[in-house]
Amino acid sequence: MTLENHNTALDAWIDAHFDEEVRFLQALVRVPTDTPPGNNAPHAERTAELLENFGFTVEKYPVPAAEVKAYGLESLTNLVVRRQYGPGKIIALNAHGDVVPPGEGWTHDPYGGEIVDGKLYGRASAVSKSDFASYTFAVRALEALGLPLQGGIELLFTYDEEFGGELGPGWLLKNKLSRPDLLIAAGFSYQVITAHNGCLQMEVTVHGKMAHAAIPDTGIDALQGATAILTALYRQNQLYKSITSQVEGITHPYLNVGRIEGGTNTNVVPGKVTLRLDRRMIPEENPAGVELDVRRVILDAAATNPGITVEIKRLLMADAWKPDNRNAALVQALQKHGEAIFGEPIPTSGTPLYTDVRLFGAAGVPAAIYGAGPRTVFESNAKRADEHLVLEDLRRATKVVARTLLELLQ
Repeated sequence: MTLENHNTALDAWIDAHFDEEVRFLQALVRVPTDTPPGNNAPHAERTAELLENFGFTVEKYPVPAAEVKAYGLESLTNLVVRRQYGPGKIIALNAHGDVVPPGEGWTHDPYGGEIVDGKLYGRASAVSKSDFASYTFAVRALEALGLPLQGGIELLFTYDEEFGGELGPGWLLKNKLSRPDLLIAAGFSYQVITAHNGCLQMEVTVHGKMAHAAIPDTGIDALQGATAILTALYRQNQLYKSITSQVEGITHPYLNVGRIEGGTNTNVVPGKVTLRLDRRMIPEENPAGVELDVRRVILDAAATNPGITVEIKRLLMADAWKPDNRNAALVQALQKHGEAIFGEPIPTSGTPLYTDVRLFGAAGVPAAIYGAGPRTVFESNAKRADEHLVLEDLRRATKVVARTLLELLQ
């Protein structure tokens, strides 16, 4: 048989088993993995059970409870499925099961896996339990052909992407439980992502002195200090627009203050205000320099308010994932088969998101982000109400991944 005939056979197997693939995804959506709080070991157990029903041997790696608690989560088990076909390269497929809580505004049960008009609704249906399904069924399709293959595949299903990935892929890499030659990581179907932004998250605590609102001069208003800091940060945000990235799909750095809390009551001068900020870093920036600069802006602004003191705590430093031409064969295969299945060119680009892929990049593993989903995060409602996945995108992405694995492992 020719390669084209083999591809046709892969497509046919996926079509014949697509209802089963959808049921698999529904089962995954129906076990919550809200992070926080991050009690995700039960989902790993359910996933392992489903994978074992397909005949896969599943390695379970519970992260020690003390590490999980110190990280701010409740339970976490990483899953590894190894399929060895012969000597040659190992291709890992990594998707994360953790997801932000559903929030308000849903018109469908966020854990129902309900299908309406060809769309499957539920938290994590698009990001990224969908790729638990696409990757699993791509491997099943590949093996169903019974062809001689070289190398092997690892399915890596992890549970802390929302917290930075250090106890998921980072933990597997650190403990030498995975060291693949290539990686495909969860993404969307209409482009192959080859770079992403970095992210610095910080907590800024502004201290003043509480006082009765009737005699405010006896206190030091922490909120006024925080306002000066906010003004300086937002002014800096405007300056970031002049710093441009050369990576397609990534524009410029930016900063967001996502949480503010403080004060004790309406009639009390606030003595403490806490801000949490998120600074996205383009691949060309130096993370240490970025952090120093953000700290300088905060401290300079605080100094304009006598009596105000500031504590600055780094919450997260996720480096950018930079372009790596060692992934060329993988990227070209995904593009070629994506165009064949979707009927349109599949471009490469960077993304302003940050992902677990940076951890593989730091370990020297060439990678590409590709999986089941729409053209953009916005279209899928990921991290918003009524997150959903167009099932035809799942079907087609599974075919693209299966074809790509076949090409690279022959």
